[in-house]
Amino acid sequence: MEFLGIWETVFNPAFNYGEFAIIKSQAGLNSYKISVKEWVEKSNAIGLRATAGRYGGTYAHPDIAFEFGMWISPEFKIYLVKEFRRLKDEENDRLKLEWNLQRTLAKINYRIHTDAIKETLIPAAVTKAQASITYASEADLLNVALFGQTAKQWRDAHPAAEGNLRDHAQLEQLVVLTNLESLNSVLIRQGLPSPERLLKLNEIAITQMRTLLADTNLKRLK
Repeated sequence: MEFLGIWETVFNPAFNYGEFAIIKSQAGLNSYKISVKEWVEKSNAIGLRATAGRYGGTYAHPDIAFEFGMWISPEFKIYLVKEFRRLKDEENDRLKLEWNLQRTLAKINYRIHTDAIKETLIPAAVTKAQASITYASEADLLNVALFGQTAKQWRDAHPAAEGNLRDHAQLEQLVVLTNLESLNSVLIRQGLPSPERLLKLNEIAITQMRTLLADTNLKRLK
């Protein structure tokens, strides 16, 4: 009776707690007995029901049927617990598989994302048209070699952005830019004209960016 009362309390908002308290207080008496029909009528229970007629009988919610079965038969209880554990193990295995699948998908998506970023950071090869242009400053020559555009071209494309092209550069790009500045000074001393220097600096920028983007030590600095 206590189990039935708790079950109804959990699942039946219309359960008559007052009547159940009376039934429960008398349930321990040897002279007390109550039918399923009386139980339903007095407490407004929904877990049990009894029907008359050719196909009549007593029916119970599976929770209650399992409880009766475990109370009557220890063997039934053992097999029920065993089945429960088997189902939980299967569920855990399925959840682990789903979790591993989610982790794998997350890694793949992360790789796709980082590869896309890398592709945008690696400088494009300088075109013949770009190489033939005489840039107003050595700074713009380096900008074209590394970023593929002059400072003015970047400002025109980002009118609302604060700062300049280099203020928005990635760490890897700034490292390569520092190297290009040193290399450019050497090439100037060697007397190379700006078109040749631009092509060389562009090749070096592409090579160094690919190396840096694969360097795990640089990632720790971010």
